[in-house]
Formats: sequence, C-alpha cells, structure tokens
Amino acid sequence: MPLAADVIHALVTGEHGDPFSILGPHRDEAGSVTIRAFLPEARQAEVMRADGSIHPLRALHAAGLWAGRLPDGAAGPAAPLRYRLRITDAAGRISEIEDPYRFPATLSDYDLHLLGEGTHYRVYDKLGAHPARLDGVDGVIFAVWAPSARRVSVVGDWNGWDGRRHPMRLHPANGIWELFVPGVTEGARYKFEILALSGAPLALKADPYAVCFEPDEPRTASVVYDLSGYEWRDGEWMTARGKRQALSRPISIYEVHLGSWRRGPDAGGGFLGYRELADQLADHVTDLGFTHVELLPVMEHPFYGSWGYQTIGYYAPTRRYGEPRDFMAFVDRLHQRGIGVILDWVPAHFPQDAHGLTYFDGTHLYEHADPRLREHPDWGTRVFNFGRLEVANFLIGNALHWLDCYHLDGLRVDAVASMLYLDYSRQPGEWLPNPFGGRENLEAIAFVKRLNEVVYGLYPDALMVAEESTAWPAVSRPVYLGGLGFGLKWNMGWMHDVLEYMRHEPVHRKYHHNQLTFGMLYAWSENFLLPLSHDEVVYGKGSLLAKMPGDEWQRFANLRLLYAFMWAYPGKKLLFMGGEIAQSGEWDHERSLDWHLLDAGPYHRGVQRLVADLNRLYRSEPALHERDAEPEGFRWMDCSDWEQSVISFVRFAREEQGLVLCVCNFTPVPRPGYRVGVPRAGWWAEAVNTDSALYGGSDVGNAGGVRSQPIPWHGQPQSVLLTLPPLGGLVLRRAGP
Repeated sequence: MPLAADVIHALVTGEHGDPFSILGPHRDEAGSVTIRAFLPEARQAEVMRADGSIHPLRALHAAGLWAGRLPDGAAGPAAPLRYRLRITDAAGRISEIEDPYRFPATLSDYDLHLLGEGTHYRVYDKLGAHPARLDGVDGVIFAVWAPSARRVSVVGDWNGWDGRRHPMRLHPANGIWELFVPGVTEGARYKFEILALSGAPLALKADPYAVCFEPDEPRTASVVYDLSGYEWRDGEWMTARGKRQALSRPISIYEVHLGSWRRGPDAGGGFLGYRELADQLADHVTDLGFTHVELLPVMEHPFYGSWGYQTIGYYAPTRRYGEPRDFMAFVDRLHQRGIGVILDWVPAHFPQDAHGLTYFDGTHLYEHADPRLREHPDWGTRVFNFGRLEVANFLIGNALHWLDCYHLDGLRVDAVASMLYLDYSRQPGEWLPNPFGGRENLEAIAFVKRLNEVVYGLYPDALMVAEESTAWPAVSRPVYLGGLGFGLKWNMGWMHDVLEYMRHEPVHRKYHHNQLTFGMLYAWSENFLLPLSHDEVVYGKGSLLAKMPGDEWQRFANLRLLYAFMWAYPGKKLLFMGGEIAQSGEWDHERSLDWHLLDAGPYHRGVQRLVADLNRLYRSEPALHERDAEPEGFRWMDCSDWEQSVISFVRFAREEQGLVLCVCNFTPVPRPGYRVGVPRAGWWAEAVNTDSALYGGSDVGNAGGVRSQPIPWHGQPQSVLLTLPPLGGLVLRRAGP
C-alpha cells in the first residue's frame, strides 16, 4: 500500500513519532517485503542482500525518502532480514551503510517493566549510550526517557546533527525511546532532539545518562564512551574496605576541589589531570595522615564557578581533568595508597540550563510542575520530583553508578535539609503543604530512605554521609528503626558554635563558654562528622586563619588550638584543603592554594605539622576514634571553668587501659599549676602540645608528661598538675603505670 502524503511529509520533516512503522523492512500479508529508508544525501540507492543480490530503491520524495520492493521470494523466510544500503551521492561517491531500522528493539520486556516501576537499579546499563554489537554489526544503542515527546531523534557528529536522520523507537508503556545506530564509534558527540507534543521548540538535550561529555566549551554535548575494560588494581583495598569504614574506625577526611587544589606549573596555571593529581594528592594526604579524600562534585558541570554543585552530567566525571578512565585511575591510585575516596553528590536540585534536565520533553519531567514545589529560591535551580518513580530511579541508579563503576567509597549527600522541608527558604504562601498539612516533604523522605536502603543493601561497606543542618531526628539511624538511613551526619551545630566562639576575643570568651559545651547535649543523637568545610571559607567568610582574633602569633595559636579541640572531640573529622597550611586568604576556585606560604616563616608549616601529628595520634589511639558515637567513650573532667575559659575531658577506648585526656586553654594566659582530675593513676604522656616550638608556638608545656597524684579532683580518684600553654591545647595519653 502506498504511503499517504501526510505520512511522507511527517517523515521528511522529522515530525513522525513512529519511524519503525514506516522505515526499514515491512512484510505484507503475502510475504513480500518493502524496504524504505530516509537518505537525504543519496542520488541513487540500492539494497545489497547478504546473498550478493542488489535491488534498486526509488525516490518517494525529493527530500530523501527511498523505497523498493524485493522480488517475490527474495526476502526468504520470516526471519530478520540482513542487508546493507549502497548510496551514491551527488558527487558520484559510493558508500555502504547499515540500516538502523532493520534491527529489533534492544530493551527486553523485563527491563521495560523494571524501568517503568522505578526499580531497575542498574538503569545506567540500559539508558544512555552503549557501544554494542548486534547481528554482527558494531554500533551504539541509544535510549532515553521522554514520555511526553511527540518524536525523539539522536543527533550527532555522524549525521550532521540532523534530527530527521535517526528518529527513535518509542516504547509507549513507559515513554522510553531507543535506537541502535550502526557505525557510531566511541568518541562521537551526540544529543537528543526532542519534539514536544505542544510543538514548542526545545534545545538539543544532553543525555541524562551520558557517561562522558565533550572536553571543550561549552561542554554540553554528550560523548559515546565505553566504561568497560579498565583493569582495577585496588582489590586489596576493596576487600578490606568494610573494616576501614566502620564507625569504630578512624575517619579523617581531606575535602578537595580538584580544579584549585594545585594548578599546573605553566604561566596560565592550567588544570592538572586526574592521573597527575592522583599521585600528588596521595603523597600530600599520606604525609598528613588523612584516611579519605572527599571531592567536591566532579560530575560534569558547564559552569565551573558552581564548583560542581550545578550538575548537568550526573553520570559523567568532568572532562576538565581527563576522561572517565582517567578518573578510574585516580580512584584506583588513591586506593592503592590506602586512601578512601568519597564523592560529593547533589540530588536535591539541578540547574536550569536549557540543554539539561529542565523541561526535558516539553513537560516538567524531572522537576515539579507547580512552582511552589519546583523552584529552589536560594540557588535559582529546579527541585527534583522525588515522588516520580523514574526520577527516583535516575538518582538511586546514579548513586550506585559511582559506587559500582568507579569504586567510590561513599557519597556525601548535599543539602539534605532542603529536600526534607517543603518550606525550606520559602515564605508563607510560597510553598505547598503535604497532604496532611505539614511542612515535611513526604516524597523526599521516602526517596532518601529508599536510597540508603538500596545503597547499603548492595554496598554495606559504603559511607553515606548527610549534610543536614537542622534538628531532624535520626538522620543517621537505620530506616528499620525510623531513621533516614545515613551512616554519618555532618555536625553543623558544633561547627557553627565553635567557630563563633573562636571569633570572640579571648577576654570575652568566658561569656560564651556554653558554645564549647552545648554540643555534648546532643552528641549521641547521631553518628556525627565534624566539618570544617569549603562552606566556611567562601563568600566573604574569610579563611579559618582569618576568623581567628589577635595578632599574627595569636591567630595561629588559636587555629592550632581549634584543631586540637576538634581532633580530640567525639566525631569523625573533615578539613577543607588549605586549612592544613593555614591558608591566609579566602578560597578562590580560580587559582591554586597558596603553597608558597609553607616557606613564609614557621607558622604555616607548623600548622601543617600539627595536622599531621593530630591525624597520626587520632589513628593510633583507639580512645580517639573507637567510641565516637557512644556516650561511654567520653567524660567531662571539667566543663564549667568558664572564668578561665578552660575545658578538659577524657576519651575512653573499649579496652580498659585506653585513655586520652584533652585540656584546652582558650585564653593567651599561661596557667601553671592547673589541676585536672583523671580516672586512673599513671604516667600521662604529652602526645600533642599545640604550643610546641615545632608548630610555631612558645614551647610552654609539661616536659613530655606528668605523673598523676592520688589527689581526688573533678570527681576522679586521681589528678594531674599541668602547665597550660597560652591559647594552647594539650592531648595526653595514659602511657603506663
């Protein structure tokens, strides 16, 4: 039956939503086969059968629609028809191509079912672009979710970005479009051209599941890339990872922005690549004794100034520093050096870039339609519709993708509070209550719980860390106990209180003593991580050093004291890059850290040496990490000496003899003869004194340690008589009888 004029018009103008109903081979009731192809470059076209026979096609439309009927019997039995198309162009050049419309669907009914119900947790193996070999032909399978599109085409380098050339097959039950395109190879750039039902023009869309993007600006085109084949050498790390990441183990994290940690030596100070960064970062982290690095988001983000928090390519490491296999090598190398890698992850919101997820198929697909739910007022971004099964699957699959394909050791989940509350940063009338009239985002809560259940179910040795800044209960408790299911939670309250306290001039600190001690009222409600993160050294807040009051000596002494207090306090640790060298200026993502400061007198290098010593002590003393989340692991000796701004406490290991005493003097007044109670008799060795000359201090201390005396003090049977250094912290461990 001949094609109707409107059907032909729809095909040649790229508006036909069901190309497989027209293009490719079609058998009629009598068994005869008609083959149609859209070949706009052809001036002559023929079908070449596997048996060597050649059958001409005739032009149905001047725009490039060709058709031909195979002679009776030439098609053979009702099996997949194998043929190629031979094309002669206007210049007389002859080429042979495979017809993508002769290949069957690549998604099974089972896959489609799981994708439709949002439980295909390896969704990244099905959607996106995947090099494949079908029926002996090499090419790429493209698949994308766009249920409200009238037509979707894959466009790229191989077809002149012409949306008429490769319209895709629709699976109408769940809105997935897919197409096998023969001949496309790794490295080809591509996007999806989507025609909305409304007819509204849409920007060419980057692939939401792309694993690679183009290396050059504007970095919006996806790139075909095969993630298989990398030979991992981190088997020893992966086997022992669970033991390293248990709550009873030391976890000290160095937070890094790869683009500004260190730049190249050339005049332009260009980016270092993943492989270059790997060994340099591993050397630095090893020297300093950190157990993990945490990377600000490396997922592809066209706007470098977003630091990765405005993600476009959720499944792709940014090309600024290399290819995906280079990032694999980066993680692999750090693992071989005994360093875990945690990735900052942003499931709360996404940018409004036209080529990204926003208004993806001509509808609010990934985001809410209602602006009271859709818009994030703080960042000018879109909020994910967590209640939509496919969106939740996109995000959960993404989390698993990084753990699976890149061997990541965990994810720090950004802006969890903004997900949990419908009125987050919104005024009355600007938000929509949940069905029960409350402010809790029930869909986001369900998503977070499911995310953590799935991740920990498949990767029980992973770390899921929440940046959650409110008093939401049980963030780091299991879902089956009513919690959100995270492993750790950032202790934002501790961070804000302590930094605010440290800003005060020492003479005024006695009036704010509770800012040091208040955290113990809730310390055991969560599994806490103590963060001095990038958020505290940007947007006019100044560096950590700049927050400290006093002259140069006092500022450095205050910073060293802050670090001693933090490393001795219950909770895992996180320090943003630059903090370990007492960076003077605020962090600037456009340039490297000020490494030259290490040669500018004793103070900066002294802070670096102190951080290394604190990390080594933290890792070697079970009392400082074993019971971080247990109240039995901590006891105040004295939290009430507000008049002298001194606090003292003891940390306990599970073994009876494991004891560490921390005493902090937050004034510049040396305090000789200061008595502190201790729970056991013995020699208390001075493991760290932040006033040591090694760190740039004045060397006031206790000559290596003190022996306890049988003088009851602070409710303890024994006590030690100490000399407290000015603006100094002492960490003493019970070293023997």
